[in-house]
Amino acid sequence: MYSKSSPGSGIFLPETVKNRSKKSSKKTNTSSSSSSGSSSGSSKLPPVCYEIITLKTKKKKKMAADIFPRKKAANSSSTTVQQYHQQNLSNNNLIPAPNWQGLYPTIRERNAVMFNNDLMADVHFVVGPPGGTQRLPGHKYVLAVGSSVFHAMFYGELAEDKDEIRIPDVEPAAFLAMLKYIYCDEIDLAADTVLATLYAAKKYIVPHLARACVNFLETSLSAKNACVLLSQSCLFEEPDLTQRCWEVIDAQAELALKSEGFCDIDFQTLESILQRETLNAKEIVVFEAALNWAEVECQRQDLALSIENKRKVLGKALYLIRIPTMALDDFANGAAQSGVLTLNETNDIFLWYTAAKKPELQFVSKARKGLVPQRCHRFQSCAYRSNQWRYRGRCDSIQFAVDKRVFIAGFGLYGSSCGSAEYSAKIELKRQGVVLGQNLSKYFSDGSSNTFPVWFEYPVQIEPDTFYTASVILDGNELSYFGQEGMTEVQCGKVTVQFQCSSDSTNGTGVQGGQIPELIFYA
Repeated sequence: MYSKSSPGSGIFLPETVKNRSKKSSKKTNTSSSSSSGSSSGSSKLPPVCYEIITLKTKKKKKMAADIFPRKKAANSSSTTVQQYHQQNLSNNNLIPAPNWQGLYPTIRERNAVMFNNDLMADVHFVVGPPGGTQRLPGHKYVLAVGSSVFHAMFYGELAEDKDEIRIPDVEPAAFLAMLKYIYCDEIDLAADTVLATLYAAKKYIVPHLARACVNFLETSLSAKNACVLLSQSCLFEEPDLTQRCWEVIDAQAELALKSEGFCDIDFQTLESILQRETLNAKEIVVFEAALNWAEVECQRQDLALSIENKRKVLGKALYLIRIPTMALDDFANGAAQSGVLTLNETNDIFLWYTAAKKPELQFVSKARKGLVPQRCHRFQSCAYRSNQWRYRGRCDSIQFAVDKRVFIAGFGLYGSSCGSAEYSAKIELKRQGVVLGQNLSKYFSDGSSNTFPVWFEYPVQIEPDTFYTASVILDGNELSYFGQEGMTEVQCGKVTVQFQCSSDSTNGTGVQGGQIPELIFYA
C-alpha cells in the first residue's frame, strides 16, 4: 500500500491522503518484514526501505487543502462547489462529473457535493404539510454526524430501517437550510424562512445553527416584527432574544402596537404586552391595538365581526388595558364610543374622571411607569457672546456612534441668551444619508443656559458601531447659548457614545463646540 519516497526524504506517502492517517504501527511492521523478504529474493535489485519515519516538527499540521491546493479547471467539466449548491437547491438528481472526487481537496467540499443529491443517498425525506411537500435525499452517515437526533433515528437502539421519512411540521426551505449547514458547513438564512429554520434546528438539535438563527433575528429586530418575535422567542425558549424584543417593544411601543405583526401574536403574548408596566405608549394606542388584534382573532376563529365577539375573544385581557389613565378626550372620543365597554363600565369610568368619590373599577387605574429617558451631555461648559450663536436657517449637525443598541427620542438644545424666547426647530436623524426620523416642533426658552428637549414623533432605533448624523435647523431669537469644551467620547450609564464632526454642519457646530449639546435616548 505504500509507495517509494523521494531520495533522501525518509517518508513514504500513502496512495491517498485519506488513508495516511489510518495506518497503524502494526501494519508498518508487517509491511517492513514482507518488504525485506522480497528484497532478499531479488539480489539484483537495490534494497528498498519501507520503514515509515516520523519526523518531529514544530510546524502546525497542514490540512489537505494546504497540501494540495485546488487548481483552476481547464474545462467546464470541473464544476465548483458553489455551482453544486445552487443546482442542488432545485435539482436533487445531479450526476457529478467523472472522478469528481479529485476536483475537491477537502472532505468538506466533497461532502458539499452530496448536499441534496440522490447520488449514494440511503434515505429520503418527504418534508412539508400535505399539498406542499418536497422529497429530499439524505445520507445517514452525514446526517448522524451533524445531529444527535438523526444519529438516534438511524443508529440508535430504536432505529427504524425506513427508506422514506415524512416530516410534515417542517417547511422544505427550512429543512434544506439545515441540510446545507450539516453537509456544507454553511449558514444561509433569509428573513422569510429564519423562524422555520430555527424550529428545524431546535427539533433536530443543531445548536450552532440555532444560535445563528437567533443572532440573525436579533440583528433584524425592529418595531415591525418585535411582537411576533417575542411570541416565537418564548415558544423556542430563547431568553436573550425575548429580552431584546422587550427592549424594542418598550421603547417603540406605539410603532410595535400599530404594526401588522401585533395582530399575529397569540393570546398569551397579548396578555403579557397589555400588562407590561414599561410600555412607552399612550393608553388609547394600547386600546386601539387590542381592538385590531380582536378583529383578526375573530377571523382566525371564523367568528362574525361583531362588537360582542371582539369582547369575547379579548376576554379578561380587556381589563389589562388601563382605560381610566387615558386623557379624558381620548376616552370620550375613543373608548367610550367603541361599543366594547358596557354602559355601566362607561358610566363608572366617567365618574372616575369627575367624581370626588370614585367607584371601584375592574380596570387597572394606575398609569404605566413607561421608560425614563437618559441624556448624554457632550459639553463641559457653555457660554454666550454678543455676536454668536446665530442661525439664519443654517444647519447645526454632529455625528455620533454608540456601542449598544439605543433608541433616540430627541435632542436637548440650547435656548436664547437674551431673555425668554420661542424657537422653531426642525430636527433630523440620518444614517449614511438616509433619513430615519425627523420632526418639526417648537420649544420655549426661559433665557437660562439649560437645555430644552425637542422630541421625535417616535423613538428611532440606533444600532451599535455605526455613525449617525444628528441635525437641527433653528429659527428664532438670533442669539443663543452654545457649548464649549466638547468631548469625543462620553460614558452615559452602560452606553458609550462617540462624537465626530459632520460635513452637514454649516453653522459651526462640531465636536469642540456649538449646538445639539444632548442626545436623549432610551437604553
